[in-house]
Amino acid sequence: MQVTARERLDRLRAREWALQIHYRWESAGAEGSFRDALGDTMRTRRIAPGRLPYLRRVLGVLDEHLAEVDHALGLSLENWRLDRLSSIDRAVLRIAATEMLYLDEIPPKVSIQEGIRLAEQYGGHDSPRFVNGVLDALYKRRSGPRV
Repeated sequence: MQVTARERLDRLRAREWALQIHYRWESAGAEGSFRDALGDTMRTRRIAPGRLPYLRRVLGVLDEHLAEVDHALGLSLENWRLDRLSSIDRAVLRIAATEMLYLDEIPPKVSIQEGIRLAEQYGGHDSPRFVNGVLDALYKRRSGPRV
């Protein structure tokens, strides 16, 4: 199925919202769900209606599979632990890994590229290279038996 330019833009912006909501969730002590953090965000911010379906889907899958996503990322991190990463890098990795592991309609290389883009835009100086390395390792691991 061909994705329109509007749908690509909405997904791109939904990923940015997912990053902000993840940051809000973590800043509040990682209590409750990502859906709760989305609800809190929507009380004070306006999210374009076209972005909400994908945003809800990513956050919902992340709510359901956070432990599995973290486990898969942990296997792809060399000499790092997920809890030692910056909140932004951790959020970018979780969002991209969620897409790679659970959203089959998103090509993994698109998820990797979008993760790198988010890291360039919101992360630190070394974030894009780091995110690329971790997601590439996850992709290679995923290409074998399902994680």
